[in-house]
Amino acid sequence: QVQLVESGGGLVQVGGSLRLSCAASGRAFSSYYMGWFRQAPGKEREFVARINSSGAGTYYANSVKGRFTISRDNAKNTVYLQMNTLKPDDTAVYYCAAQMGIIIPTRPNAINYWGKGTLVTVSS
Repeated sequence: QVQLVESGGGLVQVGGSLRLSCAASGRAFSSYYMGWFRQAPGKEREFVARINSSGAGTYYANSVKGRFTISRDNAKNTVYLQMNTLKPDDTAVYYCAAQMGIIIPTRPNAINYWGKGTLVTVSS
C-alpha cells in the first residue's frame, strides 16, 4: 500500500508556472505507475498526465500537452508535475494517483490510490 501527499499548489497569474510534488510513503515506489488528475469546481475529475514506473514513458491529456511535464525521482519517492503557461481553465484541485504494476488509466474510477489533493488557482 502507498500513501500520497501532494504539495506545491497555490495562486498564480495567467501565464505563470507552478511545480506540484507528490511524496509517496510505503515500499516499492519504483514499482508504481503514477499520474495526476484534476477536478475543477462543478466538474468531474479528469486525467492530466501519467508516467510509468521507470520514468521513461509519459502520456498527457491534450489540454495540457506541451505545457505540463510529469517526472519522477524514485530515489526520493516523489513524482512531479511542472505546469507552465497556466490558464484560468487549469484552476482545479490536483490529485496524485498511483497504481501498482499497471498503467494509470485515464478513467479516475479505476484508480486504487489517491492523495488528498492540492489546489491550483490561476487568476486573470
